[in-house]
Amino acid sequence: MPQRTHSGPSLTAAAVEHAEEPLVTNRYLAVHSTKWNMHLCAVMNQSGPAMKVENTKAQMRRGVLEYCILSVLAQGELYPSDIIAQLKDAKLIVVEGTLYPLLSRLKDSGLLNYRWEESKSGPPRKYYKLTTLGERFLGELDQTWDELALAVKKTTRNNR
Repeated sequence: MPQRTHSGPSLTAAAVEHAEEPLVTNRYLAVHSTKWNMHLCAVMNQSGPAMKVENTKAQMRRGVLEYCILSVLAQGELYPSDIIAQLKDAKLIVVEGTLYPLLSRLKDSGLLNYRWEESKSGPPRKYYKLTTLGERFLGELDQTWDELALAVKKTTRNNR
């Protein structure tokens, strides 16, 4: 395949159509904001002119992970492996190395509490639950998610 070159605005539609990779350098995805936090996910490619779709998909999943964890915990007290199982059932692939730092950050923010329970097999287990503040925070995220989902539905090409 001939090597692609770009010399400024003269790049033609035909060159873009036959390019091996998309010509995208920056995209920004606002995930949610509340009176407590604003989460803005900036997706950028540092290594070259094209951005891989898998990177964007991963950033989108990470952007909603905190909201999904809080939503799962809204059903009651859960052990981290139960949280992971529910997220995996929903096709949100999460590993312990991702979940535990998020749980710690949510706990440090006052949104979660935990309690220790002795285990019949192995070390004691830590069970997490939402605090009152966490329930209010999740309520705001629910509202923001509904607004964001509607905005995405109205603006994406598959839902117009």
